[in-house]
Amino acid sequence: MIYSVTLISLGLGGGVGLILGLTGAGGAIMAVPLLVFGLHLSVAQAAPIALLAVGLSAALGAVLGLRAGKVRYRAAGFIAATGIVISPLGLWAARQLPNAPLAIVFAGVLGMVAWRMWRQGSPSAATTAPPRTPPCLLNTDTGRLRWTAPCARALAGTGVIAGFLSGLLGVGGGFVIVPALRRATDLPMQAIVGTSLAVIALVSASGVAAAAAGGHLDGFIALPFTLAAVVGMLAGRAVADRFPPRRLQQSFALFAALVAAAMLIKAVMALAA
Repeated sequence: MIYSVTLISLGLGGGVGLILGLTGAGGAIMAVPLLVFGLHLSVAQAAPIALLAVGLSAALGAVLGLRAGKVRYRAAGFIAATGIVISPLGLWAARQLPNAPLAIVFAGVLGMVAWRMWRQGSPSAATTAPPRTPPCLLNTDTGRLRWTAPCARALAGTGVIAGFLSGLLGVGGGFVIVPALRRATDLPMQAIVGTSLAVIALVSASGVAAAAAGGHLDGFIALPFTLAAVVGMLAGRAVADRFPPRRLQQSFALFAALVAAAMLIKAVMALAA
């Protein structure tokens, strides 16, 4: 029994890592539903396992980005500090909610991510937006963000949402952090992605530590799942350039929408039983 669970965990982790490497940070949200369907875990049981895999994968990407000078570590630390404070509240809420309502919430979030990625992958997504001044502006002389009260509020709000969802659903929060940084800053996209990965790694680490301290992290599943996810992510990154980005995004969006629908149906049937 233990061997079969380990093999399934390896397979699921490899699949999550491959999706993550091919599609970017948003693909990490598939960790929880694959654990729910593949190993019949509840959302609350799957969340800390997913956080461990997502956090370690994000940490690897953040280190690479930091070495390349693409991570705004002050902004990442500030957002992460806010998220770390809020993350235990999400973990607590996940333990209080029954599995079916929590699965419905997750299905809704996954559906939103699928819709957003479908739009990003469509040709019409390249429309020009009206010029605006974000609250966090880059100082071209120092290469650092200018810290103002509106900037701090915007980044703190991002940390609150990402931290709560991280604890509640076991998601890294990249689908929240990246769009928020695009709205709140004038950073180039590579810096936004690198900074987002650093935040995900830090917030996920706090969530995993809290779950492990409370005895809610199943090491027999988490360890093979996480190792396979890292290997799968590296493999996905190695071949991602061979596929058109828009096709990858739309393929992931369709897959995510189907999984969200399956989770919703399963949760509604559980409520009706």
